Amino acid sequence: MKSPLLLIPLLAGVAALSAATTDLARPHIVLVMADDMGWGETSYNGHPVLKTPHLDAMAAAGLRLDRFYAGAPNCSPTRSTVMTGRSNDRCGVENHGYALRRQEKTIAQGLRAAGYLTAHFGKWHLNGYSGPGAPILADDAHSPGSFGFDEWLSVTNFFDRDPILSRKGKWEEFKGDSSEIIVDEALKHLERARGSGRPTFTVIWYGSPHAPMIAAEEDMRDFPQLERNSRNHYGELVAMDRSVGTLRAGLRKLGLADNTLLWFCSDNGGLPEIRPGTVGHLRGFKGSVYEGGLRVPGLIEWPAVINKPRVTSYPAGTFDIFPTIAEITKLPDSALLKPLDGISIRPLFTNELPERPQAMGFRHTRRAALIGNRYKIVALNINQPKFEVYDLQTDPREEKDISASQPELTARLSKELLAWNESVQASVAGRDYPEGRLVPGDQTTRPWPTSPEYKPYLEQLQKRPEYRTAATKAGKKSVD
Repeated sequence: MKSPLLLIPLLAGVAALSAATTDLARPHIVLVMADDMGWGETSYNGHPVLKTPHLDAMAAAGLRLDRFYAGAPNCSPTRSTVMTGRSNDRCGVENHGYALRRQEKTIAQGLRAAGYLTAHFGKWHLNGYSGPGAPILADDAHSPGSFGFDEWLSVTNFFDRDPILSRKGKWEEFKGDSSEIIVDEALKHLERARGSGRPTFTVIWYGSPHAPMIAAEEDMRDFPQLERNSRNHYGELVAMDRSVGTLRAGLRKLGLADNTLLWFCSDNGGLPEIRPGTVGHLRGFKGSVYEGGLRVPGLIEWPAVINKPRVTSYPAGTFDIFPTIAEITKLPDSALLKPLDGISIRPLFTNELPERPQAMGFRHTRRAALIGNRYKIVALNINQPKFEVYDLQTDPREEKDISASQPELTARLSKELLAWNESVQASVAGRDYPEGRLVPGDQTTRPWPTSPEYKPYLEQLQKRPEYRTAATKAGKKSVD
């Protein structure tokens, strides 16, 4: 038996190793995003039929953001805000299916330059293609690899059960629920990466519960009273929630959980046709700049730092993700393109903050909004501004427009919104870039089934149900 005195240096060495392993400036980072999941679609937010035990557990263990906003009211625009910390229109992503400009600076590029191993799994939708999610081609100039991801297993848009995915251009077929598949693949990647000694940045973007909704029968068994589409919708969320549990358990098994920053959200508000409702008590749905179109579930778990779980009403959004992670990992200021629309909310992880220092701006297909700590101003057409103002503190349902009764407040907020909009217009013109203009070569959006680069694959894709209609129509057009 060794002497206790001889054990002291050994124990000191173990402690030093443990401290070195938990480098809070270089945590593992996992960003998870649902597709079309509304603010009300968790049991911790009181949904009447859906149970989300794994998201509930994450909420109970970390920081639950009850006023967390998607950067825009639909998918591609919000994804661009995650990648850049900037409003979607600044980046050229005006609507779903628009390409992210290659002149932008992304979080993956910044972290890779800092030594992170970067990977993307699932829906991409930043490469300029509309239509159901197709495997991304190896030479796609707007692939995840073009924006800083070392590894990627991705599709252009939404995907469902038994998907075909592209691993850096090589197509692979999978069997099972799409959420579970990409989480399993992400965990395999993290297990391989563990031996490298490098911190990892992993993006998991689900295709659920986006239409078409195809859930396993066992995942719909708790919803026999619902119509078929709603049963499938909530069944997909059951599987997605289960995959969140698999992810959290997998991080623990790999010994990564304590120093992993895990951030969950959705890409826009809920869908109007699903019953029971998807947005809780909020007004509006996906596509709207009212709260139901923008506010989404937001959860952050980082056991090494967030060790006192709590719920906050501090307003934050997807454009805050990059600035927050940049502060944590000490990225150089040059890693982010200015102006930013997001801020770092790192101080919120351990302390409640009094007020957000700047309002959050949103612009999407001419609709715009500016959301502050208490008040919100909405313009349904920013080119012909007629303003609505809401007090979210006393009127969270946005039922009473106070613009006429509070003219001074309306004048101040409208001035702020229009000034922010002018700033966005300068970005749209390319003035933020070193060249001071847009460099040719970035596409806006086009359907992949009619794009010449996908023509060699149409016959193969016609055999699959999710592509049959789009690919067959495109094939007939090319013959005609």
